[in-house]
Amino acid sequence: MAADPYQVLGVKKDASQEDIQKAYRTLAKKLHPDLNPGNKKAEEEFKEVAAANDLLSDPEKRARYDRGEIDASGAERPQQRYYRDFAQGSAHPYTGDAGFADFADEDDILSRIFRREGGGEGTFRMRGQDVQYHLALDFLDAVNGGKKQLTLPDGSVLDINIPAGTRDGQILRLRGKGRPGIGGGPQGDALIEIEVRAHPFFTRKGDDIHVELPVSLTEAVLGGKVKVPTLAGAVTMSVPKGANTGRVLRLKGKGVARPNGDHGDEYVTLRVVLPDRPDAGLEKLVAEWPGKDYDPRKAMGV
Repeated sequence: MAADPYQVLGVKKDASQEDIQKAYRTLAKKLHPDLNPGNKKAEEEFKEVAAANDLLSDPEKRARYDRGEIDASGAERPQQRYYRDFAQGSAHPYTGDAGFADFADEDDILSRIFRREGGGEGTFRMRGQDVQYHLALDFLDAVNGGKKQLTLPDGSVLDINIPAGTRDGQILRLRGKGRPGIGGGPQGDALIEIEVRAHPFFTRKGDDIHVELPVSLTEAVLGGKVKVPTLAGAVTMSVPKGANTGRVLRLKGKGVARPNGDHGDEYVTLRVVLPDRPDAGLEKLVAEWPGKDYDPRKAMGV
């Protein structure tokens, strides 16, 4: 959320336009990017100062802000359920030379900044601010990729291409979809933070997919062919004879697609599952089984 423009410029709410311009000139001389090359902190502070001056130097926007109709960024208050971008046009205080006439009179270095060499009048341009959004995706939509739409608070829509293999927490950048620039500068970007919803049975570790597969006692003891879900649909897998719960089998190339065209693997962990209801026949079979006294905990000494 943008800071209060009065606080940014260090003026009172009843300050005159002259006081506002004076405060802005003082801060601009200190923070202007051309005077602080490579200083990102000064650049960000200057953006705040420029945005605050942009709002307070416009009587209409200042009045709307004072009435609580717009916030410090120039956007409509949340209860209106839409945002309004910064105003643009020839009336912008940075589009002409007049707003910086006294800069040029007071300081040669500022004169070079605001009156560029070459005979023309300089125009101050600044890239617009980036905006951040949140988009929740189903697990398979994130893994397989595709197209999604994000509806913004003002009712407009952003079309988003989801790359295959998108991860939870990943930031997708839509260039030129952020705030308008100042003085005709380029628009900022939209930064889309992705939240990937959990899947009922798939989990992801890196580019590999893990799934726990229930198998019957018959399949575990005798082995056989079983169907296994994968990202691309069900495939057939062989269960070896005598497979125990916890046995892990690998399906090569059935994981997440990588940028180079390869895929991760799918790891299938077997879980032996008995019938939900007691089965008299099974109980009789086990009771008569010669190996019924086998102790799987013997190695633990218990």
